[in-house]
Amino acid sequence: MIDKRSLSRREVNGVPTVLRDGSTVMVRPVQSTDASLLADGFARLSERSRRWRFLGDKKNLTVAELRYLTCIDHHDHEALGALSPGGRGIGVARYVRDSEDPGRAEVAVTVADEWHGRGLGTKLLELLSARARAEGVDRFTATVASDNIASSRLLLSAGGVLVSGSSRTREYEIWLVSPIEQDLTGWLCELDAGLAGD
Repeated sequence: MIDKRSLSRREVNGVPTVLRDGSTVMVRPVQSTDASLLADGFARLSERSRRWRFLGDKKNLTVAELRYLTCIDHHDHEALGALSPGGRGIGVARYVRDSEDPGRAEVAVTVADEWHGRGLGTKLLELLSARARAEGVDRFTATVASDNIASSRLLLSAGGVLVSGSSRTREYEIWLVSPIEQDLTGWLCELDAGLAGD
């Protein structure tokens, strides 16, 4: 369910966003009523794109998976969807917060094949990063298939650092807040706590 206190009406309905190639798409938070849009977008992904996104063969999304991917709280689990001018789902960027480390969240970006190379993934990751910072997430982690060069480039261009890799996958970390800002924020919080105790 969308928390209307934290998301404006304009955000819920969609914000026109101009991509690198000049195309305009609508970007908005994913809603519980978006299951059919998500299923349609998934059906249009190539086999390779599905394998890259799910790190293995994936023929379809189950009802339970569609529910999980659309019924989100917009705090610990956020997803932004992009709609084409015709209203079709063409991309999703999401993060899921790590329950053991609330400052960290796993991120994933999926773009419909016909929209590759237009800057949609970059724009979705940029917008999602802003949402994550507003919700107290200071870094993303991402696991991508080793042969997914486009996703690796996207993460590196967003400031990602390769932290581990194998013949099958690569893991990246992206700091959304610089370590200096993080240290300063932590120091100010400790100072506030100390002053409150006096």
